[in-house]
Amino acid sequence: MSKVGIIMGSTSDLPIMQKAVDFLKEIGVSVEVDIVSAHRTPEKLYDYATNAHNRGVNVIIAGAGGAAHLPGMVASMSPLPVIGVPVKSSNSIDGWDSVLSILQMPGGVPVATVALDGALNAGILAAQILGSQDKNIQDKIIAYKQELKQKVIAGAEQVKSL
Repeated sequence: MSKVGIIMGSTSDLPIMQKAVDFLKEIGVSVEVDIVSAHRTPEKLYDYATNAHNRGVNVIIAGAGGAAHLPGMVASMSPLPVIGVPVKSSNSIDGWDSVLSILQMPGGVPVATVALDGALNAGILAAQILGSQDKNIQDKIIAYKQELKQKVIAGAEQVKSL
């Protein structure tokens, strides 16, 4: 069974990261969720990054605010794809510090980066990665995108009637 690891630097990131958890659970993807601080629990970070694949994790979503080192540090040690979610936190420079910290990774250490507070898109991207090898997940992504299309069509019809 495919599994996504969802980690964040602190509990204050949970309201944002919950969107990825909820989406993945909704389509039947197993998740493990944890707090892993790059700065306050570096030993836990090392253990998580180097062993997630041994626990059956296939993709890691890492959310972080401020300096936002968590996604990049995980990517530097894990063989798994890492999706970074920059989180606008209380100590953030309007979120830009988090965005750039995750986005500007050096060659050889890729982190797929979604929009500021974009955990929903991180969950969707993780599912799409898994869906490239799992038809059941892929079918659920196709159905989800069809629902999005129908919402837009219904909205367009509603606007036309104004």
